[in-house]
Amino acid sequence: MKPDLSDVLVVIPCLNEEAHLPRLLGQLLDDVGSATIVVADGGSTDRSRAIVAAVAVEHPNVILLENPARAQGPGINLAVKRYGAERQWLARIDAHADYPQAYVSTLVSRATALGVSSVVVSMETRGIGCFQRAVAAAQNSVLGTGGSAHRHGGEGRFVDHGHHALMRIDAFREAGGYCESFTHNEDAELDHRIGLNGGKIWLEPSLSIIYYPRGDPASLFRQYRKYGQGRARNQQRHKMPIKPRQLAPLVVVPAILLLLLIPVWVGFALPFVGWAGASIAFGLYLGIRARSGCVVWGGIAAMIMHSAWAFGYLHQRLFGRPPGASPTAWPAMEHP
Repeated sequence: MKPDLSDVLVVIPCLNEEAHLPRLLGQLLDDVGSATIVVADGGSTDRSRAIVAAVAVEHPNVILLENPARAQGPGINLAVKRYGAERQWLARIDAHADYPQAYVSTLVSRATALGVSSVVVSMETRGIGCFQRAVAAAQNSVLGTGGSAHRHGGEGRFVDHGHHALMRIDAFREAGGYCESFTHNEDAELDHRIGLNGGKIWLEPSLSIIYYPRGDPASLFRQYRKYGQGRARNQQRHKMPIKPRQLAPLVVVPAILLLLLIPVWVGFALPFVGWAGASIAFGLYLGIRARSGCVVWGGIAAMIMHSAWAFGYLHQRLFGRPPGASPTAWPAMEHP
């Protein structure tokens, strides 16, 4: 039996997502019915806003919300403050992804049955163009993501972090919502605070989503540099130890810097050659297994991800301003 979704608030952070919104909104309306769907727009310059406005004419439960801060975390916080009163669940939907049928209703059913604060899901990366397919191959492999639980699925289990899907609004509010000074890694930072409050986070294996990666090397590098910076800020704030799988990319920076000493001794190139050779060889393996000339470049995509993450992480650790105190619990919510 489909659960009652009248107490669910669906929030879609959005910036220039005209290619995805029509299909996504149609799918959500079929699933959640009259539940409130808020599109928190960070200043789209394409047709995203017009698409939402047109859908809202026929479906008044679809709301376009201005998000002046532009980033996802502040947009979701604003939506919860405006429309979260007397609602139990917050469903976070990222526009740049594909979702299984009955996604939100299944999330609510699982969260209710398990009695957890949050349900997170795994994600599979899928590419359309050649470079995207290379990135997808890297991100779906241990080479690209180091075995992260929410990147590789598996059995359902309790976890420290995963791709945000559904959480209790009271747990979200008591933790202080997303930290608005974090543009990246804000989800893991919030998960840590929910855990400190005694909340349980369940990774649901039956609801894996499809994510579409960056389409060019420069944007991929920028994305992963910010990921590394966000992870470092998270660890600085909460005095968290670095995980073994996060240590591996950090050796990339010394390997690259040692190239400057090649005029002194050619052997200084060996660490870089070892890293590049292993990455390229793994990309060749992925390409042969997939029978794809595009996927062969997955090793190069992984090298971009490794180096960008490491530079962002180390720059924050060495030169970045430490983050301030964690957000505090919100006051009692007002009715909209």
